[in-house]
This record gives sequence, structure tokens and C-alpha cells, in this order.
Amino acid sequence: MQVPSPSMREAASMYGTAVAVFLVILVAALQSSAPPESPFPYRISLDPEGSLELSWNVSYTQETIYFQLLVQELKAGVLFGMSDRGELENADLVVLWTDGDNAYFGDAWSDQWGQIHLDSQQDYQLLQVQRTPEGLCLLFKRPFGTCDPKDYLIEDGTVHLVYGILEEPFGSLEAINTSGLQTGLQRVQLLKPNISVPALPSDMHSMEIHTPDILIPGQKTTYWCHITELPDGFSRHHIVMYEPIVTKGNEALVHHMEVFQCTAQFESFPQFSGPCDSKMKPDHLNYCRHVLAAWALGAKAFYYPEEAGLAFGGPGSSRYLRLEVHYHNPLKIQGRRDSSGIRLYYTATLRRFDAGIMELGLVYTPVMAIPPQETAFVLTGYCTDKCTQLALPPSGIHIFASQLHTHLTGRKVVTVLARDGREREVVNRDDHYSPHFQEIRMLKKIVSVQPGDVLITSCTYNTGDRKLATVGGFGILEEMCVNYVHYYPQTQLELCKSAVDPGFLQKYFHLVNRFNEEEVCTCPQASVPKQFASVPWNSFSRDVLRALYGFAPISMHCNKSSAVRFQGEWNRQPLPKIISKLEEPTPRCPASRVQSPTSPTVVSIGGSKS
Repeated sequence: MQVPSPSMREAASMYGTAVAVFLVILVAALQSSAPPESPFPYRISLDPEGSLELSWNVSYTQETIYFQLLVQELKAGVLFGMSDRGELENADLVVLWTDGDNAYFGDAWSDQWGQIHLDSQQDYQLLQVQRTPEGLCLLFKRPFGTCDPKDYLIEDGTVHLVYGILEEPFGSLEAINTSGLQTGLQRVQLLKPNISVPALPSDMHSMEIHTPDILIPGQKTTYWCHITELPDGFSRHHIVMYEPIVTKGNEALVHHMEVFQCTAQFESFPQFSGPCDSKMKPDHLNYCRHVLAAWALGAKAFYYPEEAGLAFGGPGSSRYLRLEVHYHNPLKIQGRRDSSGIRLYYTATLRRFDAGIMELGLVYTPVMAIPPQETAFVLTGYCTDKCTQLALPPSGIHIFASQLHTHLTGRKVVTVLARDGREREVVNRDDHYSPHFQEIRMLKKIVSVQPGDVLITSCTYNTGDRKLATVGGFGILEEMCVNYVHYYPQTQLELCKSAVDPGFLQKYFHLVNRFNEEEVCTCPQASVPKQFASVPWNSFSRDVLRALYGFAPISMHCNKSSAVRFQGEWNRQPLPKIISKLEEPTPRCPASRVQSPTSPTVVSIGGSKS
């Protein structure tokens, strides 16, 4: 039974009055953290059809997120929440439902079987519920951390949002099981950095890099590649910002986009616009890998610091660019046309510093591997003090943004800066990382790296569904551990990564053979992937490999942009000595708590909150 709604004119009038008052209160509560044009600057479609729209804003002073959920066609209710990896089981939820007579709003959680229960601690606070001309609008807030064991801790990295549609009334909240609902997930970064917009140059121009009115394939996942080129004689410029262009109506289908510059070693690149995995794709496109811009769902415009810009154009720079758009179309919608892309803003008045991009983490090599059936195996790559001492300028560099990257088994990524043997600060951390959601993220604060500092990048992997070891490499079924840091001033150092010494890995294979009847071929012609494939994975071989990666010397890649190493001895280098580590972040409970109700809030779907 659906609750009757008022007329469209009545709804519009009621909504306008209520929301006007509410927004005044909200903007004041956010204490100027919201841009003046909107109290909810961030917006995404939760479902592929675009019938559930989530908007939000962040108050860092209150450590609270304000949500606005617009349900275009309310049936019998909706659930929304968060979980570790986007599961509907063991999820932290807020539910709007009706029993046929009354409607309710409550903080809830689901157990391991998807059964929903009312939370004894109601931390989602309903602020307003109104019918609008567009649908039902729910306004509510939630602290970052609640110290409720049933609640999700909202952190800086990726958040897996979940939703469900209730199509019929339920006699009680406990009668709902997520397995019987139309559900889905969406990934976002909820805690956007509260950074002021830098001043932009008066001579700024823009160019749009977008798909040419393509027909989105009616399949679940498509990566579309499109080659374009800069104008003839395009001189050296600085990119100072960029923003997404998403074709209206396709907001739920365009998942993420990147613009790459092609290598200057080829004079020209063939025109191409089609699926990136097409057999018709020219091989040359694999040489378009230098990232100029990257956007993912929920992100807004990206700004460079006022003193720096990303150089492109001019001598020694390729005129050819590759746009890559990821379409996520789980409903396999047909006939949708798209011209989405990225708008670059640039200036001919070069800023004081060129911005640079540096790769941190692990070298793409099979000597770094993850055994099968592991749920949290950690690999670590180093940018050593020896490399930064040699390659960085005396005044150091300043990291202002970061893009984390692994392949399919990556679950967590963190980069930490260490100085004089002590970990000092986190550069970037994502404890709920997803390889399906990668974006360049502006850091909350600029991290300064001095000569002699160490940058440590660790990735955590889950290979629970694999039967063989997963080795490092370029293939999608192989693994990577990378942090692309964006910094200024640009230096010659483009890659600062490591891998275990190959000789010590061979000692590992010999040791495994001593206890396992010579199963691993250690002959010269045996490749490392084949050696790992023949390892008998038991507690001994797993623990010894983990220990090897924790103490064995490393091969350092301290490379210039030409892929040539800086002069020096880089093989069999000792691991950096870290005598003091940062403590793991601990949840902060709200400073003062008002006694929360233990029962759901009764609401009127047709009017304001009861």
C-alpha cells in the first residue's frame, strides 16, 4: 500500500518553503564549507537508470556528512548504505519503508545472510523528507565515525555505496532481506578535500577531448578509445585545471575517463575511435600512456596549485592524445549515444613550476608475487633515500595529488613518507581501494619530500578465487602496485620503484625444493612465472615468501624519463631501515552525543517529517 501524495502544485509549494528554510540552516551548519552555488556540491546517480540520485556535502568541523537522496519513483521504500566491498550482507544501512499504513525511517544493518535489523544506536539523523516535482527527497546526516560496531567508518578513500528498492510493504523492518530486492552498488570518495579554488589566469583557454557522438555498446563493460590531436603548431602550454563533460542522460553510464598523451617517438598516430579491446585498434595506441587528466564518478573539477601547471604541446611533445572512457552498463541499455570526455583549461603564460608525475611502488616484474588463496597478502615497494638524495633538488618537491593503481586483486594501497628512519606522514591511503574506481585525488595537504626521504608504497591483495600464484606484470591477470604522485617542481626522476633481488628469489625456490621433493625447476631456462606456478603452496612456502619480501635486498629502479637509471649501484640494495612506524588510524567518536532513539522515525511521505 502506497501512501497517497498531494497534488504537484501543493508538493512544489511545500517543498520550496521547507527546503529554503532547511538550506539556510544547512549552509550555516557547514560553516562555509559549501561552495556558494550549492549546499550539495557532489552528485552521482546510484542506479543505472538514474532513478536514485545522491548528493552530499562534508562538514569537517562537525565531522559529519549531509546527504540528499532523491527517489524519482518511490514504490514501497528504499535502502541506502555502505559496506566494505559493496556487499549487501554485513552492510551499514538506512531504510525508508512502509508497512502499508505508516512509513518509517531508521538506521539499520544487515547480517551475513542479508537479513535487516534495526540498529540499537540511531546515527543516521533524518532532517527532512518531502515530495517534490522530481520525486521523494530525503535529507539526512551521519557522523564520519560513530563507535557503533554495526556502523561503517567513513574514511578518506573509496566508499562502496549500496542501495535497494522496496517494491512492496513489509510488516516490519526485520521482515526485509536484501536477497529479494533490486540492489546495486556505486563507488565514490565521500570525503572530498576541503581545498579552496586557486586563482585562474585571465588568458585561460579550453579544449574538449570527447567521444564523437558514439553509440554506447549494449554490454556491461566497455572501454572506449578515441584518438585526437592538438592543432598544428600548438606551442608549449600549462594545463591549470580540467573538468568532466558528461552527456546529459548518461550520468549513470559514464564511470570514469582518462586523457593520455602519446609518446613523441612516433611522428603520427592513426585515427581510431572504438572499443579499446577491438582487434582493429592500432598497436601504436599502446604508446599513449602519459596521463594528462583522469576523472571518476563523483569527482568535480581538478585544479593545479597556483604556482604549477602540467606542460603539454611544443617541441619534444606529441600532438596526439588518447581519450579512454569506461562505460558501466549493467542493464545493457541499447541505443544510447554519447559525447562525454574531459575539458582541459590551459594557458600560454607558463607558471613558475612545471608539474611532474612520478611512479612509486613496485617494478612490473614477476619476481613479486602473491600466493593463491590469500585474503590479505602485502607487497611493498620503496623509493629509497639513496635515490631521493641523488635525484631531488635541495629544496625538495611538493606532492599535491595522487592516483593509486593495482589490477584485479588489489584491496588496499598506502604510501607513507619516512625521514631519518621514522615514518612521518601518509601521502595517500585507501583502505577500501577498488581497481574499478581509480581517479587522481587532490591531497588534503601538500606533502613535501626532501632529499634523503623514503617513500614506501604497500598494496594488500586478495587472491582467494585463484588457484595459481599471481605474479607482477602488465597483464590484467598479473598485478601492479603503483602510486602516480603529482608534484612540483618537475625533476628528471620519473620512476622510483623496487623489486626483490632476483638472486634471493632463486634461493627461495631452492629452499622450497629442499622440503618439497624438488618440485620447482631452478634450471636457467625456467621462467619466474613458471617457477611460481609449480610451487606447492603450503604454510611453509607462503610464510617463507612473505618473510623473504620483508628482509631480502632489493633491486632499485631510480629512473629518468628516458627509462635510464641515474648513475650509481642499484642492485642488491638493503631495505630502508624503519625504526618507528605511524600508528594505525583509530576511529574518532563524536565528541558529544545526544541520546539517540532506539526506534525508527515515523514519517509522512506526503509532507514533512513527523
